[in-house]
Amino acid sequence: MTEKLRKKGITALKIIVSAVLIYFIFTKIELKDVVQTLKKSDPLYIFLAILFFVLSKILSAFRTNLFFHQIGAKLTQWSNLKLSLLGMFYNLFLPGGVGGDAYKGYLIQKEYQPGTKKVVSSILLDRLNGMLLLFVYACLLALLSKNEFFQSFYWLITTAIPLSVVVFWLVNKTFFPSTLPIFWKAVGFSALVQLSQLVSILFILKSLSISLDVVEYLFVFLISSIVSVIPLTIGGIGSREVTFLYGAKWLGLDESTSIGISFTFFLITALTSLFGVIYHFKKPKLESVD
Repeated sequence: MTEKLRKKGITALKIIVSAVLIYFIFTKIELKDVVQTLKKSDPLYIFLAILFFVLSKILSAFRTNLFFHQIGAKLTQWSNLKLSLLGMFYNLFLPGGVGGDAYKGYLIQKEYQPGTKKVVSSILLDRLNGMLLLFVYACLLALLSKNEFFQSFYWLITTAIPLSVVVFWLVNKTFFPSTLPIFWKAVGFSALVQLSQLVSILFILKSLSISLDVVEYLFVFLISSIVSVIPLTIGGIGSREVTFLYGAKWLGLDESTSIGISFTFFLITALTSLFGVIYHFKKPKLESVD
């Protein structure tokens, strides 16, 4: 009972934080301005944005399966894709229940029994791998930007890129040596995942007829993706929008447009995640590679 109350309390807190952040955003900008921005969107470019978002999730699932295979859970790619879609649905639509990552870990441990520590480590490394490339791409975009905000940090940003990769490699070697054989392959998948999401955002920008400050909008998106990983809100709702709001302020971007981009990306995420409801009612059977 105590554990159930704790989970309900955490969920309620996340909902409250999300609601407060959304309320805060609309005390800073006019809702009608955001709606006007969204009304301008071109359906064709939105469709292309959805395609590249879906591609990013498929590539992300392939990366996850690398770690599963490394701990002895030889899951087929098709089974893993189903499991990933179900995990997306749980993360966004059933926050009071078992989280998507936790549920995937539970099923992998139940089916293959590689050990709880190995399962948790593989899921953690999968997340950290993605965050590494978010950081690297953000640094690259900062170097490409003409915005004065980044000019004084040029050498610091340049140094941070190789340093972050080296530090992450040393963390893997020291604490997770069994994953070293797939380190660069996982990093490669992460690079493709984040690149696909950047292309998705590019199409969202195109759909809203935004041609100026593209690099800066992409940079803010990457930072918002890092912030949204912090489990303070439901599915990153609110935290991503606040990041877009203040990112727009710092970089001199249009605030209503920034929030419009964020909401569009969230709607695409929600639409894609909703398909996971199929596997909520018909749990995916985990099939192994022959």
